[in-house]
Amino acid sequence: MSTVSTNPGVGTSPVAAARPQSINTQLWVTMGVLLTAFVALYFRWFSKQAEFSWDRLDDWGHAFVVPIIAGAMIWTQRERLRDVKTQAFWPGLLPLALGVMCYFYFIVGVANHMLQGLAMILCLSGVVLLVMGRDVFRVAFLPLLYLSFGITVSEQVMIKITFQLQLLATQGAWLLLKVISLPGNWFMVDANGNLLEIFYKGRTIPLNVAEACSGMRMVIAFIALAGAIAVFGVRHWWQRIAVLLLAVPVALFMNIIRVAVLGLLSIGDVNLAAGNIHMLIGTLLLIPGMFLFLAAVWALKRIVVDPAEQAELAKKNPVGVKVKRPVIKS
Repeated sequence: MSTVSTNPGVGTSPVAAARPQSINTQLWVTMGVLLTAFVALYFRWFSKQAEFSWDRLDDWGHAFVVPIIAGAMIWTQRERLRDVKTQAFWPGLLPLALGVMCYFYFIVGVANHMLQGLAMILCLSGVVLLVMGRDVFRVAFLPLLYLSFGITVSEQVMIKITFQLQLLATQGAWLLLKVISLPGNWFMVDANGNLLEIFYKGRTIPLNVAEACSGMRMVIAFIALAGAIAVFGVRHWWQRIAVLLLAVPVALFMNIIRVAVLGLLSIGDVNLAAGNIHMLIGTLLLIPGMFLFLAAVWALKRIVVDPAEQAELAKKNPVGVKVKRPVIKS
């Protein structure tokens, strides 16, 4: 005859018995109410962000994917979250209240969509910190920070940044076209500000490197991609920082190639440097740019292998085969 023990510690595994009850019905109800109020409060911002992203799909279309990636970041930490004890952390009221106040200020006082979005993320961070506590917030910090990639940058900032990127793209493309024309000297090229002039068979072909060619779209897209790879693909903080730093030079290099390709195509047909074909070429060049970036990340991951990775690598290799790779202690 078998008996069922009423002792919660009997008949269960030590891990299950030691694991804290992190999620309960009351917590879910509290989070549900707060998130409903959060969505209702920031619904105006969400609708405007969706409108901005849809109207400028080439520049800000990635904003639709950012929340999905942030959710995936949290999903990968689900095992860790199960072992985290949740408890209210009342100082979380401070970022929550500050996020709400800043949001209304940047609507009524100084209207700014980008700062409204940052206030929204601050408020959401306060909600997580208040209801879930510090341990959960440590896990959710990076996904919350990643949400900032889904916020459209304000025009004042964009104008200052894109102008400098235009000059970099123009000068870089001028140098690249200069090198290409050297063997046969079959065309000449000159740069003045953000204007490229190609001289070919008595014709002058102007190529204006406008805001659309500044490379801002590539920079933002690559930084967003770098953020995802930094979280999913590498383990050490120095690697994650290096991955983020790699995004900008790779994006700028690919944009210089794009402008140079458009310059070469304009020699045959000026219309190829404008309109839908111009946008198509820019989109297609994102593909080799992505592979170049991933190759740089691949090389970065193999510069240094920590002892745990080295031990795992040794298990996969036959006995007697030594793998010589640099090792550091993390």
